[in-house]
Amino acid sequence: MKRIALFPGSFDPFTKGHEDIVLRGLRLFDEVIIGIGRNPRKERYFPLEQMIHLIEEAFRDYPAVRVISYDDLTASVAREAGARFLLRGLRNTTDFEYENGISQVNRYIYDEVETVFLITSPHLAPISSSIIRELHRYGQQVDEFLPYKLEAHPLGH
Repeated sequence: MKRIALFPGSFDPFTKGHEDIVLRGLRLFDEVIIGIGRNPRKERYFPLEQMIHLIEEAFRDYPAVRVISYDDLTASVAREAGARFLLRGLRNTTDFEYENGISQVNRYIYDEVETVFLITSPHLAPISSSIIRELHRYGQQVDEFLPYKLEAHPLGH
């Protein structure tokens, strides 16, 4: 049976830290699906379609990686996609506390799913999507944190 993992997140934006988790996940799984969840309580900074395109381009040489977007419970999406694993990255203990609760709920919804946590590579641990959004919003160069190039923010200083 094919070992498929769903790597869920808002990916606003998708960072080199996220890329690292996907590439390391490919050593464990036959396929990694990057699932961009839509959160109705959060307005995206980077448009969803733009992020899908940028992530697909970043992984164009990896046929075992695909990108989807969804507006449903992550566990339900995993079941529908045939993914028996949820792939998550942990930067610190705060991430673990947050992710642990989510993994329990996902297992309740879809009892055949296992959450696999990978510890973020040390040199990438300080990177977060929220920091990158803030830097970009104020016109700072962020390409070194991303596996693709971004246009400068039009409101940058």
